[in-house]
Amino acid sequence: MHDLIIIGAGPAGLTAALYAGRFKLSTRIFEKMSAGGQILLSPTIENYPGFPEGISTFDLIGKFKKQVETLGLVIEDKEALDIIPEGKYYLVKTKNETFKAKAVIIASGAHPKKLKVKGEDEFTGRGVSYCGTCDGPLFKNKDIVAVGGGDRAIEEAIFLSSYAKSVCLVHRREAFRAAKILVDRLKDNPKVKFVLDSTVEEITGGNKVAGVKVRNVKTQEVTPIHCDGVFIFVGIIPETGFIKNILETDELGFIITGQTMRTSREGIFACGDCVKKNLYQVINACGDAAVAVDSAYKYLLSF
Repeated sequence: MHDLIIIGAGPAGLTAALYAGRFKLSTRIFEKMSAGGQILLSPTIENYPGFPEGISTFDLIGKFKKQVETLGLVIEDKEALDIIPEGKYYLVKTKNETFKAKAVIIASGAHPKKLKVKGEDEFTGRGVSYCGTCDGPLFKNKDIVAVGGGDRAIEEAIFLSSYAKSVCLVHRREAFRAAKILVDRLKDNPKVKFVLDSTVEEITGGNKVAGVKVRNVKTQEVTPIHCDGVFIFVGIIPETGFIKNILETDELGFIITGQTMRTSREGIFACGDCVKKNLYQVINACGDAAVAVDSAYKYLLSF
């Protein structure tokens, strides 16, 4: 029997573990891959407070882990496959074991939706990025291709234009899903050009990205475009398949929470990129987690 099980060890899960340790809760932390989450796709983070020169994501996550480990907590290499209510308690099933807890925090994160084109995996971290806010400053005075047509794609393209020499936005349709005010702002930006009704077919380069091949969906013509970086904003996919139908989610699978990070089921809390919200950054994932553990602690006091 445990007070708390934390599922996931990205920035949100590690922060939750830190706060749980300080609250002296009997806690287990499960992570199916390596600690860190999708932020490790970006080699450097330049907007985390306290590091004005930036810090490698590997080093930042290492500091998170070390701080958690000093409290005697261990990150276990286990994948949560199911959460089963049992009275007031919850059973968390892994491949070979089942664990019982009074409360659960889901910090399982998300992963970027990929284009699934040639060169994408090869150049991830070497010119291919899924976070403009994280990696935009690394492409100062460079030529960038951004891909997508939703609010996030337009917002990120606006942000990238403040660093880049040029931004070429590739979108598979002529119309955008993003808010018109954002699209108009981007269209007024002299650094930005649009390649519409088009999809990226291939990302090319040697040691790093050197360009893309773009196909017009109407004419089928393929055109090469030079660039130093490719930023892909076609959505993220929450890692919430294991919760099945026990929690309220939106149509994409993101968990619905209130301001206290409580989910639709008493005793289960959620934080980080698996939660429905407007901004997906390390800093607010950590904030989510602090709130989630505070809420879980108060819940456990009255258990």
